[in-house]
Amino acid sequence: MASEPAKKEAAPKVQPITPKKQGKLLWIVIAVLVAAGGAGAWFAFKPSARPESATATATDKPAAPHAAPIYYKFDPAFVVNFGGEGSARYLQVTVEAMARDPATIEGLKNFEPAVRNDLVMLFSGQDNATLMSVEGKEKLRAATLASIRKVVDSEGGNSKLIEAVYFTSFVIQ
Repeated sequence: MASEPAKKEAAPKVQPITPKKQGKLLWIVIAVLVAAGGAGAWFAFKPSARPESATATATDKPAAPHAAPIYYKFDPAFVVNFGGEGSARYLQVTVEAMARDPATIEGLKNFEPAVRNDLVMLFSGQDNATLMSVEGKEKLRAATLASIRKVVDSEGGNSKLIEAVYFTSFVIQ
């Protein structure tokens, strides 16, 4: 008996990727990657997307990192009377100077008697109405910094190294 060949189930035909199709696919992937990279570079380097600090040119030098601030507290606190006759008031203020160089702070310590003298004169010449406002206190703080810098300059130091002055205590009575 001749038997019929057994019918095999029809398996789905899988077509292998031919080198021709594989080359096309590779070019498509490369084109997508190039387009994505170009778009990313455009967004990264367009002028409106960069912060102001990122627009520096190649000739600009990078800013030197700041050293940690060093504070010098004038101790004891300044206590002066001010106001005028009949309206004598008292001011107690603690002053701290800030620099970033230890040598500047050491120099300031050496000049402290002259600085204290000038600050006592400055503080005792104030009036109550000025000292009660924030603006008046800010003006006094700026005048205090200027007074300290003046003494440091007159003694041969570099006053620009004293960056700021702060009132850490301010009491009017």
